[in-house]
Amino acid sequence: PLPYAYNALEPTIDEETMRLHHDAHHAAYVNNLNAAVEKHSELFSKSPEDLIRDLQSLPEDIRTVVRNNGGGHVNHTMFWEIMGPNGGGQPTGALAEALNRTFGGFDQFKQQLSQAAITQFGSGWGWLSMRLDGTLIVENTLNQDSPLTEGRYPIMGIDVWEHAYYLKYRNRRPEYVNAWWNVANWDAIAKRYEQARKGR
Repeated sequence: PLPYAYNALEPTIDEETMRLHHDAHHAAYVNNLNAAVEKHSELFSKSPEDLIRDLQSLPEDIRTVVRNNGGGHVNHTMFWEIMGPNGGGQPTGALAEALNRTFGGFDQFKQQLSQAAITQFGSGWGWLSMRLDGTLIVENTLNQDSPLTEGRYPIMGIDVWEHAYYLKYRNRRPEYVNAWWNVANWDAIAKRYEQARKGR
């Protein structure tokens, strides 16, 4: 279940979009991932994150399905968590300091991540990720690809698949991305940053 009501992110993200995005799109990723893993029961001991972190070790017959649907599940699980009804503003503490060091300030970081999301051709995501050496990077990925597959940890991501915004924003992706910052849950994002620092 979502950690808040379907209409909790209005007016930035409308209730109908949230219902379709969560109950139809995310649910399909979960169902397809489960169906793939059921063919190889030994994989049930692995988390979805572990599966997409080490795609090359998976049986070839399910590798693409896990990449797409496991990635979709992991990406969306994060996405719901890093948004909230009392979102917006700016981060504080260690995350804010890291963004200042890396990007020269929050505004510069916000501009870079927004640009990565807006310019992602077709479906995909804009990300703030951490490399294994602890440095931060802004990047984008196609479809449901995850930074985890490339050895990086996703701190936060902006979903720019059309189903994430099209009912409200139509083809105005920049408008959606700019509005998205109003629902960013900086407490949850800061927790992911701390997890990345401890777990790398």
